[in-house]
Amino acid sequence: MIDAKLVSQLREMTGAGMMDAKRALEETNGDLASAADALRVKGLVKAASKTERATKEGRVHAYLHGNAKLGAMVEVLCETDFVARTEGFIAMCHDIAMHISASDPLYVKREDVPVDLIEKQKELFRAEMAEQAKPAEIVEKIVEGKLNKYYSDICLLEQAFIKDEDKTVDEFIKGKVATIGENIQVSRFSRFMIG
Repeated sequence: MIDAKLVSQLREMTGAGMMDAKRALEETNGDLASAADALRVKGLVKAASKTERATKEGRVHAYLHGNAKLGAMVEVLCETDFVARTEGFIAMCHDIAMHISASDPLYVKREDVPVDLIEKQKELFRAEMAEQAKPAEIVEKIVEGKLNKYYSDICLLEQAFIKDEDKTVDEFIKGKVATIGENIQVSRFSRFMIG
């Protein structure tokens, strides 16, 4: 029998529903850490299944740094206006806008990067490798690796999240999808800075 206090503690840790928390504890024989891990994995699987659902609601959120010389606005979409008004959704939008202010991405995702810019970067990376006597297929793999690093510098969703650098912004958002239960998409942003 699983103790109700343990179920309550797991719910506080993960934001999971009561029955999901109880089931996870039963499956892990009352091991709180294992149950929390199991819920996270299930939540990420559920989050992945929600990515195709329509996002027609949401909010535009603005962040202004304390010195009022740096700020960002971000449009974050979700499925319902109810979720868009919740504290958790608003806090997530705030964190994303703050990240944009601090990290200065240029695009939301790699698909938004213009093809000519990608080709120019590939040529620059190939030119860097030209002096090294490496086979063409090795050069292409190195260029691909450098291109992935470039995406992680300029694309919001691929950047390391400023509040938890072990996660990307995309992983942070997917974690919120798992908790909130709706598809969430960042559609656009603008960053402003004096000077």
